[in-house]
Amino acid sequence: MQTEADVLVIGAGLAGLVAASELAAAGKSVLLLDQEPEQNMGGQAFWSFGGLFLVDSPEQRRMRIHDSHELALSDWLGNADFDRPEDLWPRRWAEAYVGWAAGEKRSWLQQMGIKLFPVVGWAERGGYGARGPGNSVPRFHVAWGTGTGVVAPFSYRVREAVKKGLVTLKFRHRVTELTVENGAVVGVRGEVLEPSAAERGAATSRLVVGEFSCRARAVIVTAGGIGANHELVRRNWPARLGTPPAHMLSGVPEHVDGLMLGITQQAGGHVINEDRMWHYVEGVQNWNPIWPRHGIRILPGPSSLWLDARGNRLPGPLYPGFDTLGTLKHLRQTGADYSWFILTQKIIRHEFALSGSEQNPDLTNKSWRQTLGRAFGKGAPAPVEAFKQHGADFLVRDTLPELVQAMNELTGDNLLDYAQVEQEVRARDLQLDNPFSKDAQITAIRGARNYLGDKLIRTAPPHKLLDPTKGPLIAVRLHVITRKSLGGLETDLSGRVLDSAGQPIPGLYAAGEIAGFGGGGMHGYRALEGTFLGGCLYSGRIAGRAVAEALGGG
Repeated sequence: MQTEADVLVIGAGLAGLVAASELAAAGKSVLLLDQEPEQNMGGQAFWSFGGLFLVDSPEQRRMRIHDSHELALSDWLGNADFDRPEDLWPRRWAEAYVGWAAGEKRSWLQQMGIKLFPVVGWAERGGYGARGPGNSVPRFHVAWGTGTGVVAPFSYRVREAVKKGLVTLKFRHRVTELTVENGAVVGVRGEVLEPSAAERGAATSRLVVGEFSCRARAVIVTAGGIGANHELVRRNWPARLGTPPAHMLSGVPEHVDGLMLGITQQAGGHVINEDRMWHYVEGVQNWNPIWPRHGIRILPGPSSLWLDARGNRLPGPLYPGFDTLGTLKHLRQTGADYSWFILTQKIIRHEFALSGSEQNPDLTNKSWRQTLGRAFGKGAPAPVEAFKQHGADFLVRDTLPELVQAMNELTGDNLLDYAQVEQEVRARDLQLDNPFSKDAQITAIRGARNYLGDKLIRTAPPHKLLDPTKGPLIAVRLHVITRKSLGGLETDLSGRVLDSAGQPIPGLYAAGEIAGFGGGGMHGYRALEGTFLGGCLYSGRIAGRAVAEALGGG
């Protein structure tokens, strides 16, 4: 039996919800399909920290940050390092997105009901030079309500459209084929999966209980990336980042499998930049997991001492929070799948945050009383303390010899030589006897505290790791954690999917991570952070409006 609609949207994540809400607002009928149960509406975005990249915002200006469209675009292009013929559309998307982030984006977010936490974060700080990768200024705006607060307005708009008969929701419907007639995409075929009451994010059954097919005047693919498909991650792993890890954690639920990429390719869609991806090296095993191999990323301040598996200090500017892919590349050359932070209780109290809506109940629940504890509380946030107490990768000891012994016992490989670790720690501590230093990380810490936002909630006052009044000592074993694919379906500035000859495929559009957040990879090689949610918002909005316009009135 075929279900008719003006538009089919494949994927009920953030990009799909935005596209569907835009189409409904234009009076178009929408069939929204997703392989997961209804409790997963919002997809990966629901679990996110809620970071949004904005340029020259009132929040920045209140924090005395001087930003501009020119500076942001310079940062983006220095970060992206576009160098391929297929970067034509990704670069155009990048330029358009930075313009939106410096213009209409914030007012549109306000219209949608999304508010922002007043302290702007500074992610991806770079450290190589003015033309190199990194954010010149803080631009990481956290949504009040984290990822759940970003998803909520669009989920609400879609459900209101359901009440009006404009949107039909079909969960547990897995698309296996895009229907092509005379070169145009006119619908989909797929399988109906058995119902599931699994909690949000948990792995669900793949038992097929039926089949379906439906037609529409246009199809928008918004099915997400490949982060939980470790086989596909390893297959696309770029040689420039070394060999892929034998052991990785998953930063996304199991359903983020990348299957729609291949299905769309079979219908003629052109996939580009598959080897561009964004994974973190500060992953820790979730002591209370929801999905398989569930990892949580530490969002670190700049003060922890970062050692590789053999106790060698990472070179500058590979400090916590400075260069994600540079650090990943370096660590993949060490021959080990893990590295270490060494820090103090004072550092973990001031600097550690955990990525994810569920790990930030103060922001997610919009509690000002709890949130003020980040700046003025006596201990670390409760979720951080829970990881310190229960996490398999956290070690707490009173002395450095005890700590190093525990680190070797945890890994079982005895790669750490105590004398070498002690030498690194004491050399670092000696640099704190004066208000100046030759140690670039110490200089960076002091520089960070010149920014009020860092001084309030992200950077501890500089102190010696071996100062017993700042202890106890803490070591954290860090793993590679998968997160985002930066390449994907090549699209023009209307979100139309292109074929290998660069021509739009009639009736086929894409948005979100499956389209590289726009164009097949608007980030290029690297992300400036706060740009994944924003990329879903922007590309979903573009695709929804473009389809509505293409279909015309009535």
